[in-house]
Amino acid sequence: MAQRTAAASPRGRTNDPEGLRRRLVDAAYAAFTTRGYHSTALHDLKRQAGATGGALSYHFPTKKELGLAVLRDRVADAVEETWIKPVLSAATAAEGIQAVFAGIVSELEQRGGGVSGCPLNNLALELSREDADFQALVETIFARWRNALADKIRADQSAGAGAMNGLDPDAFATFVVAAYSGAMAMAKVSQSTEPLTVCAGQLAKIIQERRVS
Repeated sequence: MAQRTAAASPRGRTNDPEGLRRRLVDAAYAAFTTRGYHSTALHDLKRQAGATGGALSYHFPTKKELGLAVLRDRVADAVEETWIKPVLSAATAAEGIQAVFAGIVSELEQRGGGVSGCPLNNLALELSREDADFQALVETIFARWRNALADKIRADQSAGAGAMNGLDPDAFATFVVAAYSGAMAMAKVSQSTEPLTVCAGQLAKIIQERRVS
């Protein structure tokens, strides 16, 4: 998924603890997935969310707990909304995959504000090797993504959809996730959607060759 920036809510004290928690997580999501987890200071997040130090400590006693909440409550949801639901609701996995790529490219081009990368990729690269809890949660999100794609491919094969015949569902799902993740990383570096467009084209070619073979 492409980076989506969450807007901070108005500053000030609140009698809505859950609303404040959401604002803290939103502010942290926007900061951690663009500037980076380590480069983000908690006092900046407090100011953006309109929270006191006591309120921040109440909801998230440590920065790590806030980081885990961002992964669990925002990044996992972004994967679900951007990738999993569109593919599962598509007529076939092949159509869903192409629609996701096309939608992300279109969104990035319309936004015109640069490519910030995939939130999951950004945090995975920064955090996975330094903490077992971060690593486990990142892997859980990736596994959910891969498994959902593989399940859709298996369903297509069972239904006789020829585009995916002969493919190993788990292996191809891993390939799709890896291809997208790499293309998004390249798009971030080049500040261009071209890697995503090229990647989508190559995946379509592989699927088309399977259809006619």
